Amino acid sequence: MADSGILLVDKPQGITSHDVVARSRRARGTRKIGHAGTLDPMATGLLVVGVEQATRLLTFLVGLDKTYRAVIRLGETTSTDDADGESTGRPGAEGADEAAIRAGVARLTGAISQVPSAVSAIKVDGRRAYDRVRAGEEVELAARDVVVSRFDVLEVRPQGDLVDVDVVVDCSSGTYIRALARDLGQTLGCGGHLTALRRTRVGPFGVEGAWDVDALAEAELATPAEVAAQVLGRLDVPADVARDLRHGKRVDAPDPFDGRRAAIDPDGALIGVVERRGSSMKSIMNMPEPQEGSAR
Repeated sequence: MADSGILLVDKPQGITSHDVVARSRRARGTRKIGHAGTLDPMATGLLVVGVEQATRLLTFLVGLDKTYRAVIRLGETTSTDDADGESTGRPGAEGADEAAIRAGVARLTGAISQVPSAVSAIKVDGRRAYDRVRAGEEVELAARDVVVSRFDVLEVRPQGDLVDVDVVVDCSSGTYIRALARDLGQTLGCGGHLTALRRTRVGPFGVEGAWDVDALAEAELATPAEVAAQVLGRLDVPADVARDLRHGKRVDAPDPFDGRRAAIDPDGALIGVVERRGSSMKSIMNMPEPQEGSAR
């Protein structure tokens, strides 16, 4: 059986997140692999991949905040709100000076309501929105509440009648950077789209610790215990409590402890994710007991 753990991958441009999963399956010798959050083919950067039993942790990773570096081109709109789409208008951005751009960015910072790009993976009546758009259908997606905690302008670079804006964005899960580019262009009255996107952080994990797709076979996995403790906080329990949690029993919860934690046994193995309810706690996700010599 392949080792279980979390693999951090630096996805290159031009391939899909599913392509990375397929390559990981071949490299690691298992089909039990998934990822926590899609990156578009145009985008590069951090993709969090679960291998074997660690795929159980992905549900706790998909909702983590993220950081992106991006380039927004003002003065032109496209059918997909990014550079992969066809141009749908080019009014130019000659009136979009740096002060106006920064003011527009400020209005898109904080808790905002955002309409995702129609060419997205959101399902509409059981089908992906992008599939419906490609089939020639008109797709209208509902606005969703997201949080953009940082939207900083790094540089403003005129490109003839267009303007490129280098930005960094910290945001909640579910935020579409393409939609931020589109909405900034609408705010400034000149249109806009995304020309480059790189995800540099997912929760506590940074792209500087990620592996190239050509090194997936020899890439080191972060153990389930390490990852769960980083994301949820670590709760060490004695052997008798570990046994009861693995058997699905409710046990007394130690103080101070609120919400969810990664329960770790005396050997350093992840028991699972426990949740406190009143004065007791119980596993809401259990990991199988590790075999001798396996990753913990």
